[in-house]
Parts: sequence; structure tokens; C-alpha cells
Amino acid sequence: MARVEKAERGAGILRLSLRAPLTTGKIKIGDSVAVNGCCLTVVDLMSPLVSFEAVPETLNRTALGLLKPGDPVNLELPLTMGDGLGGHYVQGHVDGTAEVLSIVPEGDGQRLKVRLPRALVKYVVEKGSIALDGISLTVASIREDEMEAALIPHTMGKTNLNSRKTGDRLHVEADMLAKHLEKLASGYLSPGGKT
Repeated sequence: MARVEKAERGAGILRLSLRAPLTTGKIKIGDSVAVNGCCLTVVDLMSPLVSFEAVPETLNRTALGLLKPGDPVNLELPLTMGDGLGGHYVQGHVDGTAEVLSIVPEGDGQRLKVRLPRALVKYVVEKGSIALDGISLTVASIREDEMEAALIPHTMGKTNLNSRKTGDRLHVEADMLAKHLEKLASGYLSPGGKT
């Protein structure tokens, strides 16, 4: 995790500077880093600060423009050859944002409920994978456009979900494999959706 030091807008670009002392020694200018699940390029680095720029395409698809100084963000370095895959395939390509409907205690953990963008619901299945703010989660339930995930204490302690509240926006990255399968299968479907 890191904290927003500055979020400065100018000429259609957001310059985001983060205080990330545990990360700055592992990256260099030009590297890609996922910030709340959104892949951004390091444009400046003066430890403990790291800076990124977000262009209109990124700002239109994400909630990065809502960040303000002091906000916690999740950081993830890219997977390199030889690294173990501990979650599901996540690219840092945000598909949209979800609204937090509730985060309530459940046993030792918590239960997160979000409202997904309608266009992404078709990619979400119970016990499937989804990334919210870059956090690889298992879908506990899906009913229409409302999805729930069961959060273990570790996830709450190591991510920005511990500071999220009802109404907040989370980045959504739908399952990449589901999107590719849909694209491949579309050539076999007639306009009415039948094979």
C-alpha cells in the first residue's frame, strides 16, 4: 500500500504522486505499476515518492480522478518470468468502476457487496475471479448487477478495503479469459445469439 501525496490536474492529465517507501527501491522510471488495479507508468522517482500520469482515457474509465492527498492506494508490481501466480490473471486494464453497497462483518472477516456496471455482469460467475481495486477476489455470489465477496482479515489488513465505505468507487477488472472466450465464440453465434 501507499498514500497519495499529491493529485494535480493540468492540461487533461492527472499527475499522481504517491508516498511508497516499500516500493520505490524496487522500481525505476518507465516501469509499470498497478495503482488500485490500474496499470500506470512511473514518470518520476525520488524515494519515498513515485509519480505517475493519467491521461483522459484512463481518467474516464477509473476513479483515479477522485483521489486526494492522504488516500490509501493498493500497489502491485508486475509479474516477471519465474514468479509464481498466486491469484488469477490480472492485467491492470480497468473495465469500469463498481459502487460499494456495503462492507459488513462476517465471522472474523467481512462481506463486501458492490454494484457492477451492467456491461460487465456477463463476465462474473459465482466462485469465479474478479479484481476490485487490483485485489484478486473470489465471487461469493452474484444477483443481477450486485456481487459479493468474502474478505479474510489478511485482505482487510493489507489493502485499502479497510478504509472503504458505502458509495465509494472501486476499479473493476473482469476475468480476462471470459472476455477472450466471448470474443472467440462470437464468430460462431448468429445475430440472435444462437449457434
